[in-house]
Amino acid sequence: MPKLRWLSHSCFWLEAGGKKILIDPFLSGNPLARENPEMLRPDYILLTHGHGDHLGDGLAIAKSSGATIVAPNELAVYCNRQGATVHPMHIGGGWDFDFGRVKLTIAHHGSGGGDDGTLYLGNPCGFLVFSEGKTIYHAGDTGVFYDMKLIGEMHPVDVALLPIGDNFTMGPADAVKAVELLAPKTVIPMHYDTFGLIKQDPHAFAAEARKKGAKVVVLEVGGEYEF
Repeated sequence: MPKLRWLSHSCFWLEAGGKKILIDPFLSGNPLARENPEMLRPDYILLTHGHGDHLGDGLAIAKSSGATIVAPNELAVYCNRQGATVHPMHIGGGWDFDFGRVKLTIAHHGSGGGDDGTLYLGNPCGFLVFSEGKTIYHAGDTGVFYDMKLIGEMHPVDVALLPIGDNFTMGPADAVKAVELLAPKTVIPMHYDTFGLIKQDPHAFAAEARKKGAKVVVLEVGGEYEF
């Protein structure tokens, strides 16, 4: 039975298929994070894009733990040049790993990196993770897009991890529309409250999203959800 733990922002620890998977590990410099990145030993690290609040500690954790970074091709190549083991992928592509299958979806956002944020690191993505008969959708940083309906139709989603922070991603109202389009069984909001520009009330979002028929789980930092 897969288990998710929210480490704050868009960072999740997923245990599924006998493996430990870390997604978008922004921990150092994150005022909400409680985990010490030096103590994490994942088998895989999934990176949706190259912004510092998503790539985060990914390189350091990958190199200290031996984890394989799974990311869009250009970001994966960059990480490999920094000494990490990588598995490059791209939008629409899928691959069968030893814990299950991963497929990349589109995400409407940016992916610049480097000191000034202008280093080209390819396209951002979302992730579909298929393991133990369950489907997890991590939307990454994105605005709402109508192809979410197609994602939900082709791959019925058990748990959708959706940003609600606004300003840099979709806000609560657009995230509710995303719930309508995806029709997931369960929704967990993410990418909010880390700093002032993305301060939101997740419970207000949850109340509206439940009207679309989904179960909504609002996790505290460090909170877990097993499904």
